[in-house]
Amino acid sequence: MNRPLRLQFAGAVYHVTSRGDRQQLIFHDDKDRYAWLDMLAQVCARFNFTVHSFCLMGNHYHLLIETGDANLATGMRQLNGQYSRYFNRRHQRAGHVFQGRYVAILVQKESHLRELARYVVLNPLRANMVSRLEAWPWSSYALMIQPVAPPSWLRIDWILGQFGTNRANAIAAYLQFVAAGRGLASPIESVRHQLLLGDDDFVARHRTALPSALPGEVKREQRRSMALSLAEYQAKFADRDQAIAAAYFSTAYTMAAIAQHFQVHYRTVSRIVQRMAPQQSGSCAIVRPRILNLPRHRRIMWRWQRSGRVTPTRLWVVEPVCQIGALV
Repeated sequence: MNRPLRLQFAGAVYHVTSRGDRQQLIFHDDKDRYAWLDMLAQVCARFNFTVHSFCLMGNHYHLLIETGDANLATGMRQLNGQYSRYFNRRHQRAGHVFQGRYVAILVQKESHLRELARYVVLNPLRANMVSRLEAWPWSSYALMIQPVAPPSWLRIDWILGQFGTNRANAIAAYLQFVAAGRGLASPIESVRHQLLLGDDDFVARHRTALPSALPGEVKREQRRSMALSLAEYQAKFADRDQAIAAAYFSTAYTMAAIAQHFQVHYRTVSRIVQRMAPQQSGSCAIVRPRILNLPRHRRIMWRWQRSGRVTPTRLWVVEPVCQIGALV
């Protein structure tokens, strides 16, 4: 079977999955999950991504992403590449972390996003990892219904808005909707041409665009044509670190290309980028939990702390107290 193409345009919505090489685990523990979420926050900030739903499993993850620009391939390359380097370094291993490229399905937002969001958060139940969704903290399910604002990269208002304008009523309807989805057929079974999920008009419209999309990704040369050359960045900024950061945040160049041009080590570029990252209020920042007592019907275990038991009578919520940094 041929590898599916990539259709990219501003405002596109995708269901993205990426699996471990040979079905091996890509998350060994909570530290790996924290690291991946932090990288996701940075990718969303840099590439103008919005996440509608997510779920971290053992050997794969699910994302429902909406792209503000035609740059899914660039952002996903950053996310999987950065996490692969982290994972191999931390676990003292070498080789592929992910099994080939990620899989991206172009989704018709109005007709299919709500159903796909339910499918994504139900994964732990379908895999018999937990008996209740509340027991799995590594998805967007709890963030959809907790009484505090989610991180800025996660948009919950569109999905909740499908259930009404009153937040309390919308949450109640959402809970019923998710519960009713257990045992239903996967919406992925309705995908056509390997990458399109929508009604007949949606599929026909985007199917005609496939020949012009070859080879399936926006070429780096096209992105570079809209950005300065690396030499121009170097000349524009007297400070080397500012030049490196500006080139990186243009999204036209990889860290490896920047390191080669400026004759520094790859990790030097990474440190400069992390230090000079543009501030994105609330984009990550889950560094300390606080506890709220809630009525029984609102209790849920959302565990972002590194250790300690979460009792069923309390709700862990998170506070955005940093800009871009590690989840600790």
